[in-house]
Amino acid sequence: MSRIRLMALAIILGTSFTVVASDFAMARAGGGGSFGSRGGRTYTAPPSTTTAPKASPVERSMTPRPGASQAVQPTGASRFGGFRGLLMGGLFALALGSIFGFGALASVLGFVLQFALIAGLIYLAMAFFRNRRQQATAGGPSILSANTNRQSAPSGSFASAATGTPAPYAVSNADLDTFEALLGQTQTAFAREDTSTLGRITTPEMFSHFSQELADNAKRGVRNEVSNVKLLQGDVSEAWREGNATYATVAMRFSMIDAMVDRATKRVVSGDLGRPTEAVEFWTFRRDARAGNEGWQLSAIQQAA
Repeated sequence: MSRIRLMALAIILGTSFTVVASDFAMARAGGGGSFGSRGGRTYTAPPSTTTAPKASPVERSMTPRPGASQAVQPTGASRFGGFRGLLMGGLFALALGSIFGFGALASVLGFVLQFALIAGLIYLAMAFFRNRRQQATAGGPSILSANTNRQSAPSGSFASAATGTPAPYAVSNADLDTFEALLGQTQTAFAREDTSTLGRITTPEMFSHFSQELADNAKRGVRNEVSNVKLLQGDVSEAWREGNATYATVAMRFSMIDAMVDRATKRVVSGDLGRPTEAVEFWTFRRDARAGNEGWQLSAIQQAA
């Protein structure tokens, strides 16, 4: 093989694997990342709770940072390089493969592109229209989190009663039941690659993040196996109304069987199918003001720091 072809192959492989690099140790939906939107409080730390004292800052969001004069691109680099990196890297690789005769490599990359193109176009279109709306409302009043010390009393798996300044939105027991159900539904739908359910119970932004992860799994020939999702402890960090939406951020400690397995051989790549693991995360849920209790959708995930 000529030196030119060797250099081209190195560029292709470097681009492709940089774009789709991932950490198999974090197989569950959103595992290890902090991303999504908490509305006007996206870049404000949620108040501490007895379940989790602190949340990691949001790394990737379509929400502009306060004071930005123009629309801001999602902050922080995705583990997978983002849809733009995936599309550009894949197209670049396909072009070089065609020029230098790497037909097999182009076919492999074409597989993941087929999965990512539709979700990528949805992601970019959603970003464009959301940025247009945010430009129109730039300069409005900022929303600040209330610094209240909350002591919660047990209520099922969650602790919902709080002392101090009341939250702008009073979370009900029905809300808490819905949040607990969405925890299990999200993890199960992700493991089953059930995009229909994911699209229904998550916001478009969160759906785009999960689609990236599923595309990466398909490219690597692995899939996530999840079972026995159980909420061990949870409490409300804050809940508020904002425009036509209601937000609620809750800290949750949960256990689950979580492993990554090879699609063809069923061999465990990471994790353990026989032993549950625990995680502590802040999940933010969003509901349109006109929707009922079933209208809650997952809007953001932040790791406990």
